[in-house]
Amino acid sequence: MSCRAKILRLSFLSPFLLQRNFSLFFRQLSSHISDKGCVPSDLVNHKDWLSQPQVIRIFNRIKDSDLILPLFIQLSTRKDYAPSESLYSTVINKLAAAGDFDGVQTLMQRIKLERRCRLSDALFRNVIKIYGHSAGRINKVIETLFDMPNYKCWPSVVTFNCVLNILVSTKQFEVVHEVYARAPSLGVEVDACCLNIIVKGLCECGKIEAALDVLDEFPKQNCMPNVRTFSTIMHGLCELGRVDEAFSLLDRMESEGVEVDAIVFNILILGLRKQKRFQEGIELLDRATVKGCQPNPGTYQEVLYCFLDAKCFVEAKNFMQKMIKKGINPSFESYKLVIKGFCSQKLAEDVEWALKEMVAHGFVPKMGMWKRIVRCLFSKSLGIDTKCLCVSFDEIVGK
Repeated sequence: MSCRAKILRLSFLSPFLLQRNFSLFFRQLSSHISDKGCVPSDLVNHKDWLSQPQVIRIFNRIKDSDLILPLFIQLSTRKDYAPSESLYSTVINKLAAAGDFDGVQTLMQRIKLERRCRLSDALFRNVIKIYGHSAGRINKVIETLFDMPNYKCWPSVVTFNCVLNILVSTKQFEVVHEVYARAPSLGVEVDACCLNIIVKGLCECGKIEAALDVLDEFPKQNCMPNVRTFSTIMHGLCELGRVDEAFSLLDRMESEGVEVDAIVFNILILGLRKQKRFQEGIELLDRATVKGCQPNPGTYQEVLYCFLDAKCFVEAKNFMQKMIKKGINPSFESYKLVIKGFCSQKLAEDVEWALKEMVAHGFVPKMGMWKRIVRCLFSKSLGIDTKCLCVSFDEIVGK
């Protein structure tokens, strides 16, 4: 049996049995560690008392991940062994950094058996994030949450929301409600952040009616919906083409005293664009300003796309000039569309303006755009048929 396999077997023994079995194993382990040469020898044969900072420094210096658990088992047999949350966290993070998620699980089982110190839910939240973000072990995320009482530790609402957020991010929508329903059994008092995560999950899986039901649930949970609650549902409604219903939520926000931000208007303008209601999208910028909402660069960009989608290229140019004066740079796609529009309308001077601004803001026109510009300029100045020019230009570039 390998050294690591023996360690894993011993890690599940009670401290009393471990003390009896470890004496036979210790000589093999010491020889194994000495051969590796990666673990500081002062812990293998060190006879003086070891302080917590010293132990933590020793674990931080380990380079061979295979020695992390063996060294911890050796440490646990010393008379000066006094585990703490900082020590556990150090070992857990070392194992996670090495990708040894089985080792993290083994250590968590041992911590449950030892019960030598009080643990905060911050340690479990860290383990949950490791399982969810690094290991991709969603089942372990849920198991860790519901196993916390067995460690004499109860999850805070922050840890509970962390689990819900991981489930939504990984699209485990069917499990989210099951976990949410068990909040009372964990002593978790639901807050607005928790309900917002539920709303986000419902919207992402297309259950917009259920999300609207959760919105009505806020007062029953002594919570107040915030701007993020409304913007999430608005986005879901706009994705389904239900823009007018999204606007009714805007009216509800104002009546309930929820401050509207630029993101809300960005969502609504995009929703109007998708329905080709360009003029309404353009006018919404003025409404945002009147309401005391400061538009962000995304707001201006969405309005600019309304001009471009409506093929109002001269108006788009004027709006771009307004954006530039405010220090907001139009996107590469905006320049591409406006140049294409100017070329189609044979507006050579406007093409030149757009090209200069594009380059000035660090964008590099691609070959297809150069072809379009040259055709426009030549056809404008010489009156040449662009179809004839197309062949000659391709010959010029060696096509």
